[in-house]
Amino acid sequence: MRGLNKVMIIGYLGRDPEMRYTPSGRPVTTFSVATVRGWTNSNGERREETEWFNVVAWGNLAEICKQRLHKGQQVYIEGRLQTRGWEDADGRKHFRTELVAQEMIILGGRVQVPEQEEGQPLIGEEPEPGENETLNQEFPF
Repeated sequence: MRGLNKVMIIGYLGRDPEMRYTPSGRPVTTFSVATVRGWTNSNGERREETEWFNVVAWGNLAEICKQRLHKGQQVYIEGRLQTRGWEDADGRKHFRTELVAQEMIILGGRVQVPEQEEGQPLIGEEPEPGENETLNQEFPF
């Protein structure tokens, strides 16, 4: 039986995208997206919770994200979750869960983003990176 790893979020960019290149020259862009969930608790008080997602886009989609996205924009991101691990120079292990984007749609203009971190629709799809095209140690975002 096959598994399913699919994530769809709508949120606001917490920072401008940053683009880098793998040693083989493939572009990779990273940015954060905040989603806000609201509810009323048992006392009738309105509550909100912000969840931050670290987004990674590869290849052509990475270039589009770098060119078209800016802090505060509302976007739809579809992709899969991936957890990477690495060891720093002091031998400590680190892990990071990221949303690897396969599709992106710009939904709105700039708005105020929660203080926790720092158009036209555009759709892009990108195949997953090859076996040897992963982020190396110098890119622990």
